[in-house]
Amino acid sequence: MTADAPASSFRGRAARYDILVPPPPDGSTHGRVGRLELHHGVVETPQFMPVGTNATVKALDPDEIAATGATIVLANTYHLYLRPGHERIRRVGGLHRFMAWNRPILTDSGGFQVVSLGDLRVVDEDGVTFRSHLDGSVHRFTPEHAMAVQEALGADVAVAFDQPVTPLSPRPVVADATARTHSWAERSLAAHGRADQALFGVIQGGLDPELRTESTRCIAGLPFDGLNIGGLAGDETPEQRNATLDLVVPLLAADPRPRYLMGLGSPADLLEAVHRGVDLFDSVLPARVARNASLWVPGGKLNLRNARFLDDPDPVQADCPCPLCRRFSRAYLAHLFRAGELLAYRLATCHNLRFTLDFMARIRTALGAGTFSTDLLELRERAGRLSRGEAADKSA
Repeated sequence: MTADAPASSFRGRAARYDILVPPPPDGSTHGRVGRLELHHGVVETPQFMPVGTNATVKALDPDEIAATGATIVLANTYHLYLRPGHERIRRVGGLHRFMAWNRPILTDSGGFQVVSLGDLRVVDEDGVTFRSHLDGSVHRFTPEHAMAVQEALGADVAVAFDQPVTPLSPRPVVADATARTHSWAERSLAAHGRADQALFGVIQGGLDPELRTESTRCIAGLPFDGLNIGGLAGDETPEQRNATLDLVVPLLAADPRPRYLMGLGSPADLLEAVHRGVDLFDSVLPARVARNASLWVPGGKLNLRNARFLDDPDPVQADCPCPLCRRFSRAYLAHLFRAGELLAYRLATCHNLRFTLDFMARIRTALGAGTFSTDLLELRERAGRLSRGEAADKSA
């Protein structure tokens, strides 16, 4: 992984990643097309993972998730450890059987939830002691325990236990958490033994170039199956996030493993991160904004709580094949939200996930055809984010 030219493939114990279309040599984009083979199937990248926190993507059943185009979902280690319990899930056949999803699953480490609990947790060099947000009971998470929980759940990809902090935290806080993340990464590797489960490591370092460089080199130097870029998609600006990616990705240029930016979910942000060389993403955002009646469409979004939609007979998006757009009008969905009907959440979530995953497919097509750079303006317009200069060029 130290060769000057990028490698074309990586084979780990439980994962294989082939770079099918590398970034063009002219440097016009760092985006690439890949194929990630896992125990339960194949994931074409760049790809977005819907989040199923409690072993379910809210409001949808597995067939509906698959119909959106999803090939991999994320489940949350912390929440499943507390309820219903990882050993219970193991006893009933593992997470795939438990949630009736026969495609790949990634479980996060639980680190984000554990360390975001504020006064409910105490971090030390060995791990984190925290109180459950459900009943106040006291629990202990260490790298070894995080690996044991994820092995019991049985996802295709586990994630090393880390200590994330918000991007705008003071430098001493970021430095301390980054050093602890490096120590916990080594312990996670030593504790992880499931042969059919890949393990990804987490790069931290906040927005500090020195710390982020140090963390990238440290985590990339360990035998993980994939590299997560953590500590972003929080309170930083898009410009700060992009600058961090522009630092990290070149350091990984010769590394064939998949790159995963945790927690990023808007179409515009996904596009810019792919442009900078990221392969995988997850976020609750598409489903969360859907439940708040915000529907993504080419060029922006529609707020179905707006009174102007009450008499609108058109579909949310005319060319969208999701269940909402195939059968129902904007007026009907606006009515469902006002009536508090659960069907509104299901239909809106199906649409937003379908829009997001269709958008990722368009990105992959453009990268595969070698037209991404020329298509970038159109993709940005579809995502609903154009700079003033780009908007002026588009209207000229």
